[in-house]
Amino acid sequence: MKKLIFSLALLGGILAGCSSDDDQPIVITEVPGTGGGDDTDSVDTTLSGNITEDMTLTNDAIWQLDGRVIVTAGNTLTIEPGTIIKAFAGQEANASVLIIARDAKIEANGTAAAPIIMTSSADGIQLGQTEGTLDENTRGLWGGLIVLGNAPISEDGDVEASQIEGIPASDTNGLYGGTDAADDSGTITYVSIRHGGTLIGEGNEINGLTLGGVGTGTTIDHVEVVGNVDDGIEFFGGTVNASNLLVWAQGDDGLDIDQAYSGTVTNAVVIAGDISDHALEIDGPEGSLNGAFTLNNITLIGSATAPNGEYADYRDGAQGATNNVFVTGFQDGKDVELDNNGVAQNFIDGLISFSNWVINGVTPANSIFVEKTGDGEATIVSPSFTDQAADWTMSGTTGGADLTVFAWTLAAQSTSGVID
Repeated sequence: MKKLIFSLALLGGILAGCSSDDDQPIVITEVPGTGGGDDTDSVDTTLSGNITEDMTLTNDAIWQLDGRVIVTAGNTLTIEPGTIIKAFAGQEANASVLIIARDAKIEANGTAAAPIIMTSSADGIQLGQTEGTLDENTRGLWGGLIVLGNAPISEDGDVEASQIEGIPASDTNGLYGGTDAADDSGTITYVSIRHGGTLIGEGNEINGLTLGGVGTGTTIDHVEVVGNVDDGIEFFGGTVNASNLLVWAQGDDGLDIDQAYSGTVTNAVVIAGDISDHALEIDGPEGSLNGAFTLNNITLIGSATAPNGEYADYRDGAQGATNNVFVTGFQDGKDVELDNNGVAQNFIDGLISFSNWVINGVTPANSIFVEKTGDGEATIVSPSFTDQAADWTMSGTTGGADLTVFAWTLAAQSTSGVID
């Protein structure tokens, strides 16, 4: 079918420009759509290259990503409620991914009734629908959503900015980090990101939602990640606060914290799948800049089959607090670890803390907390980490996140019934 390349005039002022190392302007290609519904004039609209002026993705077309689509500095991408974005497959440098560069913004404001859905081109979801044709075990069909900001990060060598994983070093649109803790990268609300995590290098995949150096001026609220190969949501430093997050059937970790992330995550759920690793993986600073995270009201639902399906791993000098947690469904022998490089000493010094964990199905409840120190690591003795955990653990069947706010998600709508 013949493709029609929009002219600048037909785009109504959307500029086709270029700013990346590959000098790729945005190309918008429109073909008669498969969106379905009552609109027989529906279209599929393909984006590739760099967005160099403000642009709006409307909910009357299915938008497709072909390769790296980057919103460059100074520009805002607005996405209407109910918009469906599908991405073509691609590996390594050709992976399809949506990137919001530093000093750019995304205004993705879905609603509970009309969420924004980012998925694979292999998904048969149509306009007006919220449930597609792929299940939670379909992973790695495209990249994911990457948002980069100017908030502080703690990186090796105390560099102020670093290159986000998955973007070639020659492309400066991949830089994140800076000195503005209040940096504003826009708004992401009621967004479902599905079936991503494509391979970009040996053992290196893209997260469902990557937040690199994102500041407190940014709003992250009501976000779902389903069936991602790598982590569900990863925070590389930054200060952004995030709330009402749900990760389902990730291949690696559910929520991952790195580089002295210093924001607060409130009301989050991780639901392990059959190949999931840790529900929480928490790392500390890599440079001299310290920062402390806060996790409040968290529910972790384990897998009966995942070989590596652990509760949580606190590593590498992690600093912060994990409060009001409910865990259930994990296999016998799985644990919450203080694991290597300064974490035990931080616990001794009160730099990492735990409160009000409700453990379902494990007796005694505090037995899941273990210390696994490496050579030269401080060791918690008299009482042990496990013994001290008795102060903040109890047995029970309720607690953690408020699950009622997730009724809009695929996890709630799915016949798998993972959210009641």
